[in-house]
Amino acid sequence: MRKNFGSKPWVYPQPVLMIGTYDENGKPNLMNAAWGGQYDSKEVMLCLSSHKTTDNIKLKKAFTVSFATAATVVPCDYVGIVSANKEPDKMEKAGFTTTKSEFVDAPIINELPLTLECKLKKFNEDGVVVGEIVNVSADESILTDGNVDYKKLDAIIFDPTSAAYIRLGEKVGNAFRDGNKLK
Repeated sequence: MRKNFGSKPWVYPQPVLMIGTYDENGKPNLMNAAWGGQYDSKEVMLCLSSHKTTDNIKLKKAFTVSFATAATVVPCDYVGIVSANKEPDKMEKAGFTTTKSEFVDAPIINELPLTLECKLKKFNEDGVVVGEIVNVSADESILTDGNVDYKKLDAIIFDPTSAAYIRLGEKVGNAFRDGNKLK
């Protein structure tokens, strides 16, 4: 038997996306956004309401998307619940440091080891942001044989049913291969 819950924003897994921007003075900002993901092969989509971050994206036409990790749960949650409009030094309080992206006018958060560097492609009036991924940068600490190792990344997901952050689990199969068993 199944239980009906009605209309809920329960898409699994929801990555915990960290959106980095610069303001008009070049000051870095970071926010936590659970609603977003891959939009096309070279694009990401974010569903954002009105924030300092959205003002910065409109201004700079660029942003970075990093992935929250188990080691950064507390500061990643903090920058999501505190507005830069009310706490202009939230990045420093969270302990985040930045390096300017070589590819877009947006910050790379040094403590978050995997970053998508994006140029703004579309900004809809309903808050949907589409960015073109122009580069992906990864700290060498999360690489194995030159590729991103999900275990070393230790990314977290957001569970909307319990308002919890959850560590990703173990590998259970091989994409684009396991289904061949049924051919």
